[in-house]
Amino acid sequence: MASPLPDDHYPRMMREFAWQVPRRFNMAQVCAARWAARADAGHRVAIIEHAVQGPARRFSYAQLQQTADRLSHQLRRHGVRAGDRVALVLPQRFETAAAYIAILQMGAVAVPLSLLFGPDALSYRLADSGAVAAVVDEQSVAQLQGVRALCPGLRTLVGVGGAAAQCELPWPSSGRARRWPLSRTGADDPAVLIYTSGTTGPPKGALIPHRALIGNLTGFVCSQNWFGFDPKRQRRHESDAVFWSPADWAWTGGLMDALLPTLYFGRPIVAWAGRFNPELAFGLMQEHRVSHTFLFPTALKAMMKAYPEPAKEFQLQLRAIMSAGEAVGDAVFAFCREQLGVVVNEMFGQTEINYIVGNCAMNDQRDQGVGWPAKPGSMGKGYPGHWVDVIDEEGRPVADGVPGDVAVHRTNQLGQPDPIFFLGYWNNPEATAGKYSGDWCRTGDLALRDADGYLWYQGRSDDVFKSAGYRIGPSEIENCLVKHPAVANAAVVPKPDPQRGALVKAYVVLAPGHAGDAALVQALKDHVRGLLAPYEYPKEIEFIEALPMTTTGKVQRRVLRLQEEERARQRP
Repeated sequence: MASPLPDDHYPRMMREFAWQVPRRFNMAQVCAARWAARADAGHRVAIIEHAVQGPARRFSYAQLQQTADRLSHQLRRHGVRAGDRVALVLPQRFETAAAYIAILQMGAVAVPLSLLFGPDALSYRLADSGAVAAVVDEQSVAQLQGVRALCPGLRTLVGVGGAAAQCELPWPSSGRARRWPLSRTGADDPAVLIYTSGTTGPPKGALIPHRALIGNLTGFVCSQNWFGFDPKRQRRHESDAVFWSPADWAWTGGLMDALLPTLYFGRPIVAWAGRFNPELAFGLMQEHRVSHTFLFPTALKAMMKAYPEPAKEFQLQLRAIMSAGEAVGDAVFAFCREQLGVVVNEMFGQTEINYIVGNCAMNDQRDQGVGWPAKPGSMGKGYPGHWVDVIDEEGRPVADGVPGDVAVHRTNQLGQPDPIFFLGYWNNPEATAGKYSGDWCRTGDLALRDADGYLWYQGRSDDVFKSAGYRIGPSEIENCLVKHPAVANAAVVPKPDPQRGALVKAYVVLAPGHAGDAALVQALKDHVRGLLAPYEYPKEIEFIEALPMTTTGKVQRRVLRLQEEERARQRP
């Protein structure tokens, strides 16, 4: 039986943790160049491209660095300089990883853009960032060509594969490459410009420095069960870890929580460019012996519904699951623990200040006593090096059990600057200033802290609403609905009501084989009413085929909320 943690384990760790951030630091050097310099670089696998039919393609760290070097030289010959913005509109594939390394080692700034963006979304981000070049493939070249007239600064397109004929530059051909002289970037120099969607106004570009990768590592290591470390000896050892996540590498969740941390530790990451489905996910993890993964709650719910007992059909090697974006809830938590044999570690962060809070349950009994246990449904605690608290509107920490805004202090508890912080919003100093209350950086996400220091997510500040004087957070109700066998997914929003201010309304996606009739509506109401407080059950339920989702897999409650407000305006 695992020995319990001493009462002072977590507080002592937080008090004593010290950051080591060098003055000069470059993401590409630690994620590729240092591994390519090793004697085993030609055999150490970096990227595994999954294929539905036929064998997977495997690329070594030597190939990753050589390809990046060729692209860096090519971009330099066509005028790209340090500080220039270069867009990537690519799926998960080897060339995407190589493009990131090429851009970062030049001291240029990578601007990742999702393949799902329409022309307006693309043109706004390309024009606002002032991107001078973009790397595209067959899936994105037509979209880019269609918006070039709106992006006067975009001089060069680099075409991967079949896109080469439509671009100024083809992807650099194979062959021996001249080593790229690594740019001597400072740790505070910009590395990535990622656009975030707010509740109001156009998207804002969050400028991420090279040092932010260092700030990500404590959360990655804790949530991924040490990922190649021996926690008892506090040193790294050679590991057989293989990572995979369906999270798009164009977003913080895919780039900073999956691709770059995996490469930092010199391990393979599986790339898959197709659509997610439960059968593919389980099959991919089985084929490539995936040991560590990041799966959104939406994906885990779908996997749970499709394969309630996956061990009967798949042989998995999972040692760690991290999840984020929405509350996992105890139904999915129990599925991961009982059916996958892994305690899922929930994590919380955002583009501007990523990987700051989470759980650190160890799934290997030998590692017990080095993390902290996961409470089902909890966001966890602040990861080492991050001073996280829940604050009120005046920027003061609130008492236990009182909802407030999750915020991160500019320093750790030793007074050192926290490397996780973004540099600011691109060309938007007013929005940057509005992110802070003194030395606290607000996330805009509501949570409450329990007596043990765990945070419990209450939703976005604009997702929480009041009904008849009661404060309603959607996550708990949604989790309750998903426990019903007829429900595949659910989103809860307020429906305007003249008497109560708002009614609790649920949008429900049905599981296969169930019909959305009046009997099921009543059954779902009774289901929630029987498990939660009387005021929390949905007074109205609407069945829909799919919930509106962001490109990173988060439910867009705001879309449904605006829909309800528009319907209310149209009612007599």
